[in-house]
Amino acid sequence: MRNLIYAINITLDGCVDHVPQQVDDEKLEYFTHLTRTADLQIFGRKTWQLMVPYWPDVLKNPNESKADTDFARAWVSTDKVVFSRTLDSVEDSNTRIVREDLHDEILKLKQEPGKIILVGGVDLASQLIALDLVDEYLFVVSPVVAGKGRRLLDGVSLPQRPQLKLVESKIFKSGSVALRYLKQ
Repeated sequence: MRNLIYAINITLDGCVDHVPQQVDDEKLEYFTHLTRTADLQIFGRKTWQLMVPYWPDVLKNPNESKADTDFARAWVSTDKVVFSRTLDSVEDSNTRIVREDLHDEILKLKQEPGKIILVGGVDLASQLIALDLVDEYLFVVSPVVAGKGRRLLDGVSLPQRPQLKLVESKIFKSGSVALRYLKQ
């Protein structure tokens, strides 16, 4: 069965908004490597609309950094599923919209042959955590106190608390720390 990995940048005070965080080349390289190990990414509509057209447009700009371009290539080339009840269409040929039951669709995707499945964002990830469908958590903690912003699991009632085990950590030159946890 394929693992579902939740990966996100987060501040010291738990903010998952991208605005107060700085993503440097080292972080981009880290997420590029992670994205290349996946063959499917899943998104909710809000996160999808943040990622597109941003990353596809990076590939059209010759002035972008190598780290930005490498991540954009990895991101664009990976198959994607967008869970949405309101999105009418997607222009990307390797992306499809799913409107069915989240729980059943994720179980079906996990049973398909392939590599890992990545999920990012807040709302969809919070739902997947509440449904106990996330197998692995990857938090890249920035040395920033945002003071305000969206936080993971805000307003979500967990039927049970996931028990996690730290299996890997990496310290970046910027002071950010990547923490990888497996669900027990």
